[in-house]
Amino acid sequence: MQPPKRSRTLRLRLHVHLGDEHSLGPGKVQLLETVRELGSITAAARSMGMAYRHAWDLIDDLERCFRRPVVETASGGRAGGGARLTPFGAEVIRRFRAMERAANAGMAKELRALEAELRPARRPARRRRRPSG
Repeated sequence: MQPPKRSRTLRLRLHVHLGDEHSLGPGKVQLLETVRELGSITAAARSMGMAYRHAWDLIDDLERCFRRPVVETASGGRAGGGARLTPFGAEVIRRFRAMERAANAGMAKELRALEAELRPARRPARRRRRPSG
């Protein structure tokens, strides 16, 4: 009896190089989307399982790249700080997601052809139990 065939699909992961020093990819876009949703860089970082400093560095990279800001921040204090996506930040998200859709649609036929040539996924090796004693 043959093991069940495991599904494997090909997918694209768009990564746009913005000159030699900056880039825009799914991680940064997801961070912007999460900041928009939660209203905080700290909360966005926490929900994505990343350090606040790393999230801030990613946003700072975009801020240094573009002429217009992608996020506006307010200092903390008793009322708490926060962050909100600027209209340009929303445009960056919209344009990136549109590029993703276009890339996937434009390459769907080629991806299916390559996918048809994939070997079936191998089952993970079983771990042998050590005899207790």
